[in-house]
Amino acid sequence: MKAVIYARYSSSAQREASIEQQVEVCENYARNNDYQVVKVYSDKAKTGRTDDRPGLKKLLSDCSKNIFDVVLIYAMDRFSRDTRLALENLYKIEFENNKKVISVTQPLDDSPWGRFYRVVQMADAQKYSEELAEKVKRGMKYNADKCLYNGGSVPLGFKIVDKRYEINPDTAPIVKMIFEWYADGVTVADIAKKLNAQGAKTSFGRPFNKNSLHTLLKNKKYLGYYTFDGLEIPDAIPQIISDELFDKVAKRMATNKQAPARAKAKVEYILTTKLFCGHCKGMMTGFSATGHLKKTYRYYVCNKTKEVPKNCNKKAVHKEYIEDLVIERCRKLLTTKNIQRITKELVATAEREKDTTNLKALRKALKDNERKHENTINAIMESDIESVRKALGTKIPVLEAEHEEIEKQIEAEERLFASISESSILFFLTSLKKGNINDIKYRKLLVNVFVNKIYLYDDKVTITFNSGDEPVTISDTLLSELDEHSKPSKGLSSKKDGPPQQSKSEIVIVGDCFGFLIFRGFV
Repeated sequence: MKAVIYARYSSSAQREASIEQQVEVCENYARNNDYQVVKVYSDKAKTGRTDDRPGLKKLLSDCSKNIFDVVLIYAMDRFSRDTRLALENLYKIEFENNKKVISVTQPLDDSPWGRFYRVVQMADAQKYSEELAEKVKRGMKYNADKCLYNGGSVPLGFKIVDKRYEINPDTAPIVKMIFEWYADGVTVADIAKKLNAQGAKTSFGRPFNKNSLHTLLKNKKYLGYYTFDGLEIPDAIPQIISDELFDKVAKRMATNKQAPARAKAKVEYILTTKLFCGHCKGMMTGFSATGHLKKTYRYYVCNKTKEVPKNCNKKAVHKEYIEDLVIERCRKLLTTKNIQRITKELVATAEREKDTTNLKALRKALKDNERKHENTINAIMESDIESVRKALGTKIPVLEAEHEEIEKQIEAEERLFASISESSILFFLTSLKKGNINDIKYRKLLVNVFVNKIYLYDDKVTITFNSGDEPVTISDTLLSELDEHSKPSKGLSSKKDGPPQQSKSEIVIVGDCFGFLIFRGFV
């Protein structure tokens, strides 16, 4: 069976294996499990909180070309340290392209508990990433409080000495000249031409253009302001441009440019990759429409209703309604009894998977290394030929370096399981129970941890979670009719703009704490 390897290394990370180490561990796993590695994809010095990674993009693109069957990764957080992004990447590989993803240091079965444990591992990786980012931010805040250099590019005209801003006598005159030219009416385009003709360069060592000049002319550091994360401290660094000249430039820029449009707030559809059409099984994604009163209404729609010709007649459903319904059901899972049960099952799963095939292979490699080391030393002691002793002696440092590397890999693998202890799982789930239901990060985490798939029909909703038993009836409750929160897939009718009207019907919930079916029943 053909396999590919994906590896990612963040240059700021302290506990990550290198690209080479990740690939080596994956190759060992492939050999031990009869996989033929046909390609390696990698991203060096790339953060796991974004999908802007060439190696990952190429891997996702190649999934549809049928050149491999399995994707091997060192650990699940190599896809992303954002739980949502990791799950989206898994969906693209496993569900859209029917490939298998194997985390060689965290191999889990396809049982419900195995899938749930995998999501908990992702959430743990995201928690680590956020804590690391917070530590970095605290360090930068400390620097900001003292008006120290916080990294990044140094504006033209300045230099950094002992982490403090000082005027650069070689480039500060260029900055003054740029401000004076613009204040005197010279256009930005002409200023760029003049500077480039003189051989002047930006702080990045590049020729000037309109964008670099606009950025320079708006930089308040030239007024003596120290800026960081929205914070502005006056008279904190040396001033290059006078207040009068800076104001004159600012007024001219304001008259030459219209006010920029207000940035639109990003709207997140938290059920994307989880919500599917009950009729055609296609994915349902976010969609918005504006009524004649200029109010925006947001829905989830079946992707096949947007095809030409239309291949599904599933009604769109109001975003807020279906998301609130799912969040409510996720919260109801977090009873004290369920938390204890989940913790017990996850600890048992971790123990079953702890002694992995890869860990066994690493321990065997360590024993082989120690045996070779001992045999080499014995051979040196027994040989009377100096040239042979020297040749054997060169092998000792190589074997010792190999021994150290294998020990690091074993330690890293054992740490992956040790990091998710019974107490950490209890703390994680208890924290979920106490979260703010209106916090978007909390809502996304609930969905990503608990929900496997949601199938939405016009008259019922099926929600399956990341684990389950035989369904039993939990309770009966009154909820608004599902179809009152739906609209025909062809779009909004101008006659019916406005929030949906609520009417009541009986909904019967069938299932256990990890899976249930919601039926609509009329009263």
